[in-house]
Amino acid sequence: MKIQFHKYQGTGNDFIMIDNLSGEYSFIDIQHVKQMCDRRFGIGADGLILINSHDTLDFEMDYYNSDGSKSFCGNGARCAVQFFLSLTSEKQEFHFLAIDGKHSAFIMDNEIALEMSPVSTIETIEKDYVLNTGSPHYIQSVTNLNEMDVFTAGRRIRNSSRFLTEGINVNFVHRLAAAHLSIRTYERGVEDETLSCGTGATACALVEGLHLAIGEQTVRVDVLGGQLSVSFTRTEKNTFTDIRLQGPARFVFEGEIHV
Repeated sequence: MKIQFHKYQGTGNDFIMIDNLSGEYSFIDIQHVKQMCDRRFGIGADGLILINSHDTLDFEMDYYNSDGSKSFCGNGARCAVQFFLSLTSEKQEFHFLAIDGKHSAFIMDNEIALEMSPVSTIETIEKDYVLNTGSPHYIQSVTNLNEMDVFTAGRRIRNSSRFLTEGINVNFVHRLAAAHLSIRTYERGVEDETLSCGTGATACALVEGLHLAIGEQTVRVDVLGGQLSVSFTRTEKNTFTDIRLQGPARFVFEGEIHV
């Protein structure tokens, strides 16, 4: 069986995109996902996204991590919007369904701006934080970010007794200045460090928001693959609304694979 695919990346977080609006590729299962995402025996990617049709929204994003597990992915969602734009007529606003619910996205300054779900709970564990921005994240502040062994440190937290079953993404953050962060992320489902994580950048930005003024804020987040920005409104009760993740989403190549 031949599968037509497109490869996209968002600040180095790379994805296999498959046009399944007709349902032609609905047979794809976890084993196909693992095969295609394998960087030695397949196409190679952090995840795979099926663009499915939807009755009332523009599309449904069916996202798989490279190990076949499912979650929400911020960079993947932005790439899905960019890919859907290439399949349809010119638009500036999109509405789609993901595993965590409905999302909207917009074209802004030649980038994709993605609306994220509100966040009302941020747990503190000593000096670290845990929160969910569509996927669960552990946030730890560090001073030696460039020298860190993110794979070993992240894997240890991800596989600790509390998080072993469901897993958690682990983000190490260096605060460069107020509202300007540098982060590195160990991603569950990929089980390795990735060049970028959209939900992770969002989570780190919201934790930074705890140290900023009440109201509207924008945090710049440097990742290994480039730069993202996260805007939000922080209320007096530390609830975050109007969260928007913005950054580039780029086509890389297209082809077909036999499975």
